[in-house]
Amino acid sequence: MTHPALRTVAALTTGLILMAGTAPALAQTVPPPESTAQAAALQARGETYHRAPDTAQNPDELAATAKLNAMIAAHNEAAARQEAEAEAAFDEASARYRAEAAAAATLQANYEADLRTAAAARAEYDQARATWEALIRACEASGRRDCRANAPD
Repeated sequence: MTHPALRTVAALTTGLILMAGTAPALAQTVPPPESTAQAAALQARGETYHRAPDTAQNPDELAATAKLNAMIAAHNEAAARQEAEAEAAFDEASARYRAEAAAAATLQANYEADLRTAAAARAEYDQARATWEALIRACEASGRRDCRANAPD
């Protein structure tokens, strides 16, 4: 059994390690409150962002930005094409499924109709056979010898 103080120290150490690993990420994603407040104050006074003309900007930074923008646009176009292809493939597969399901439903309905027809024919045959057997029994009971001449098929 560990001492409660050791468990507390271990928990604090683990928490500090986790916080140390996430602190740089948090620092990069959350703007400091002063800059947000400053931006809000500037916007409240009517000031807005204005892009400097290309002549006033660093040419290397402009080229890097243009290259990144082109890469992002190409990536977005490729993703849009891929999404359109996937959607078309899905629509085609859905249409094929619906056609196959309709064909299967037709086959099932035909099978069930054939089954009902066969059952009705069997019932008719069984009734005819029972009637014939009753006639044969009656004929044989009368002493005749040619009773089986007209057997049903």
